[in-house]
Amino acid sequence: MWGICSRTMVKVGMVKPCGLIKPCHLVKPVSATRVPGRYLTHQKGLPTLPVPPLQQTCERYISALEPILEMDQLTHTKELVDEFKKAGGVGEKLQKSLEKRAQKTENWLSQWWVQVAYLDYRLPVVVHSSPGLVLPHMNFSDKQGQIRFAAKLIAGVLDFKTMIDNETLPVEHLGGKALCMNQYYEVLSSCRIPGLKRDSVVNHAKSSRPPKHITVVHNFQFFVLDVYNSDGTPLTADQLCVQLERICSSSLQDNAEPVGILTTQHRDSWGKAYISLTKDKTNKESVSAIQRSIFTLCLDGAMPQVSGDEAYRSCAAVQMLHGGGSQWNSGNRWFDKTLQFIIGQDGTCGANYEHAPAEGPPIVALIDHVVEYTRKPEMVRTPMVPLPMPKKLHFNITPEIKKDIEEAKQAMNILAQDLDMRVTVFSHFGKNVPKAHKMSPDAFIQVALQLAYYRMYQRCCATYESASLRMFRLGRTDTIRSASSASAAFVKAFDDTSKQNTEKVDLMEKAVKAHRSYTNMAVSGQAIDRHLLGLKMQAVEEKVSIPAIYTDTAFAKALHYKLSTSQVPSKTDCVMCFGPVVPDGYGVCYNPMEDHINFAMSSFNACKETNSAHLAQAMQDALLDMRTLLEHTPRAKL
Repeated sequence: MWGICSRTMVKVGMVKPCGLIKPCHLVKPVSATRVPGRYLTHQKGLPTLPVPPLQQTCERYISALEPILEMDQLTHTKELVDEFKKAGGVGEKLQKSLEKRAQKTENWLSQWWVQVAYLDYRLPVVVHSSPGLVLPHMNFSDKQGQIRFAAKLIAGVLDFKTMIDNETLPVEHLGGKALCMNQYYEVLSSCRIPGLKRDSVVNHAKSSRPPKHITVVHNFQFFVLDVYNSDGTPLTADQLCVQLERICSSSLQDNAEPVGILTTQHRDSWGKAYISLTKDKTNKESVSAIQRSIFTLCLDGAMPQVSGDEAYRSCAAVQMLHGGGSQWNSGNRWFDKTLQFIIGQDGTCGANYEHAPAEGPPIVALIDHVVEYTRKPEMVRTPMVPLPMPKKLHFNITPEIKKDIEEAKQAMNILAQDLDMRVTVFSHFGKNVPKAHKMSPDAFIQVALQLAYYRMYQRCCATYESASLRMFRLGRTDTIRSASSASAAFVKAFDDTSKQNTEKVDLMEKAVKAHRSYTNMAVSGQAIDRHLLGLKMQAVEEKVSIPAIYTDTAFAKALHYKLSTSQVPSKTDCVMCFGPVVPDGYGVCYNPMEDHINFAMSSFNACKETNSAHLAQAMQDALLDMRTLLEHTPRAKL
């Protein structure tokens, strides 16, 4: 089974793109000054991604399988692994080839990774790949407020873009080591292009004439908005307000065909529809203008009315993730665009990003900057010069394209109805409690998730948590495998009345330490998943038969992530959300703040075994029970 990807399974193994920095509290920006070519100098100073030792990866692979396999399966897999790694065997040959590749390339993994994890992946980017991000509810509730906030947001993005253009972005650090900043240079002015069998990504920021416009979409109609004056200065928030008002007043009729909904399709279907759409010269020019734009701004129409904070947050997450279906805002998007900011008339705000060019941290850093910018008091502006009218993009809709749009609507509505998204705020404590007990907050939350899942299903499952490889040049992600022998021992003992509390605390500490240890191993390029993927890709490149460890049922089970998770640390009180990566799994994203934790949990309604609300409740119970255990168990004085 290899068709389900995104943070997901592909022909060469399971992959999950949403990579976020671990541990978040160690990422420290340092001050920056303008130095020509500073970015390139910084990049060249970073180490290259290592190829871990074969023996080490094989041993760690077996360890990772222990909590999720039956003993007879594990014995069989051990035999296959022993065969794979033996002296002079296929594993050793592939390892040597991979080491040679590492010597010749900037990053032996990155090109393969983008191809395998994203561009070859054919399920829709919506839900399956592109994450959404929900910002706190903003203080406006009408069209004028929506436009005013949108104008300030655009100005904030352009302010951040200046740092990118001038190469004055603060370099981030993890544990005292500088991180690769490349992804920051990939998120603006870039776009995914559909293909018949494989997509591509273009970045227009690197062209000889970088774009000076954004795309604004309102009532399913697209507009080009130039955001720089003729002298190269960015438009002010006041100027942007005038332009956005013009766009809204010239797109009041809502009978336009929602061409944007085509981007929600299965990639093969969209690849075919794209050829048909861009045969027409007007359409081709309109699509090109969207693709070339710095980013897309979606001014949304109404949202479903819901009552209660939790229902509102969950509904907002759905708007950010997929737009709610064709009757709401799914057509008011261009999901191939790397970065889309979404602003509703009722104060709902957030973003959606196409995952191929970047992981979460650059997106979150940009959004943190923008939110901070929108909160600054506005400067009084001098009278404005006349501005050119924003240009409306036109589409000629043939019967064939109309049919594609209708099919896209139907498929999107089925997907929207299938996704069960729950955004909850765990308000009892945040990072403060684990830190008070000298435990990593991320590890504490991950162990609690293992306990919640075990209580629901009476078994452990393969769990994915993304780890950043940005310590290395062009680094993307590897997998933190949160289900360990130590976490399995802890969750099995927790509700066992025959066990003493002191023993349970000891097992909890071991589980947290095991997670912390795996995290450190992953961020330093010594985890197993990308190495195993690299060896398999090497076999594909050399056209040798795929080794038996990859066709083993244990490998499929190890990569069937019923829990696909990411920590998204942010200064802003927001939460990122994404869909599950397998039909019978969950997507779990969380932002741990000092005294509360924001959670987004997703599952598919089609699967009778999964239920996002049940997991959210089990997670709350697990966190509270773990705190109670720690507080009520006297600790031995060392």
